[in-house]
Amino acid sequence: MGVANNITAVLNFIAFLCSIPIIAAGIWLASKPENECIHLFRWPVVLLGFLILLVSLAGFVGAYWYKETLLAFYLCCMAILIGLLLILLVFAFVVTRADGGYDVPGRGYREYRLQGFSAWLRNHVVYSKNWDKIRPCLAETDVCSKMTQNYITADQFFMAHISPLQSGCCKPPTVCGYNYVNPTLWLNPVNPAADPDCYLWNNDQNQLCYNCNACKAGLLGNLRREWRKTNVILIVAVVVLIWVYVIACSAFKNAQTEDLFRRYKQGWV
Repeated sequence: MGVANNITAVLNFIAFLCSIPIIAAGIWLASKPENECIHLFRWPVVLLGFLILLVSLAGFVGAYWYKETLLAFYLCCMAILIGLLLILLVFAFVVTRADGGYDVPGRGYREYRLQGFSAWLRNHVVYSKNWDKIRPCLAETDVCSKMTQNYITADQFFMAHISPLQSGCCKPPTVCGYNYVNPTLWLNPVNPAADPDCYLWNNDQNQLCYNCNACKAGLLGNLRREWRKTNVILIVAVVVLIWVYVIACSAFKNAQTEDLFRRYKQGWV
C-alpha cells in the first residue's frame, strides 16, 4: 500500500471517529421527551451520522486494499453527506435563531411567547394538525410530574431554573396571578383577563396548560435550546470532515499518480 493510500486510510478512520459524536448527538436529541412527540425532528442527525460512518468504512477499505472504484464512491458520497450536513446546520441555525423567551421579575425561570419564534417552527409544529397528536403525547410524559418531586415550597419553585417546556406547560402564566399550592396546582387568579391562557389553565394533571399558547411556545423553546447545543457538535464535526475530505481528494490523486508511475516503470523495464 502506497504512502497516499496510507494517508487516505488514516483520514477515513478520522472521518469514522467524527461520525460517533454526530450519532451520539442525534440519539440525545431523539431521547428528549418533546422530540419523542415530534417525529420530524427525531432521526435526521442519527441517519446522517450512520451514513457518514458507513461511507467512511467503505473509504477505509478502498484505501487499505486500493480499490479505486470504492475510493471514488467514497469521495462522491462523502461530498453529498457533507453538503447535507451543512444544509442541516444552516437550516437549524436559521429556524432556531429567534428566541421567544423573556425574563419574569422575581422568578428564576423564563416564560415564552409563541410569536417570538420563527414562522417555520410555528407553522410546522404548533399551528399544524400535528399539535392534536403532540399535546396528548406531552401529557403522558413525566415532564410536569417531576417538578412536584423536586420543588416543595413556593420559594424553591420560583427560584428554580426549569425548562422552557415545564415553564409553558406545567404552570399558568405568571401574569395571571394564580396562587401557588405546588408546581402543578394553582388557585384563585387575581388577574385572569391578562392573558387568554389564564382561562385555559386546568388543575387536572392530564390537562394543566397543555392547551395554552405558552405550552406551544415552551415546546419550541426546548427545541431551540437543544438544537443550539447539538449545532456546536455538528459544526466541529463538519469542519473536521471538510478538512479530511480535502486532504483525501489530494491523496487520491497522488495515489493515482503513484500507480501510473509504477505501471510506467514496469512497462519501461
